[in-house]
Amino acid sequence: MDTHLTRLWMRAVATAMDLHKDRLTQLDSAIGDADHGVNMQRGFTAVVAALDDYEAENVGDVLVKTGTTLISSVGGAAGPLYGTFFRTAGKQLTAPTADGGELASALGAGLRGLQKLGAAVPGDKTMVDALMPALAAFDSEAPAAAAAKAADAAEAGMRGTIPMQARKGRASYLGARSVGHQDPGATSAALIFRALVEVLQP
Repeated sequence: MDTHLTRLWMRAVATAMDLHKDRLTQLDSAIGDADHGVNMQRGFTAVVAALDDYEAENVGDVLVKTGTTLISSVGGAAGPLYGTFFRTAGKQLTAPTADGGELASALGAGLRGLQKLGAAVPGDKTMVDALMPALAAFDSEAPAAAAAKAADAAEAGMRGTIPMQARKGRASYLGARSVGHQDPGATSAALIFRALVEVLQP
């Protein structure tokens, strides 16, 4: 993984958020504020613009810039949470390239930072339910193979939120009525890992 591929990853995420904006909004309208799709599209559109004229020296620079941009441009909880995820991960990567193990370790640090901020654990029906299994599956082998395993695990975690009752965020206000709905944050998290697979596929 180098700076060029990391930039391409963020572009692929932006494309995914644009394509799935309405779906994310639909999911969020059922148990949230109905703004997750718009927020994620706006945030990653801003990320692409910010990276266009940014001279990054290493993979971490790209991720830190991504996180900083998300924090400043995305409303609701998603901006600070995803912003912290990418910023924290980026600070772990100071070399021009990162192998699968280094990327997995950095993203794991990002998840811990996100959890420290949001205080969510698996089973709370949040993005953590997709991120945690994704990073557990993201091992130290070649990044492309590791990313594919992570994306599959994220999507399984995403689907696993459907029968859960939300214990964090806006959805938690609904109590038992949150059961039966897929969490929008877990869905956007799965899209982020699937975008990485698209970029790393040979």
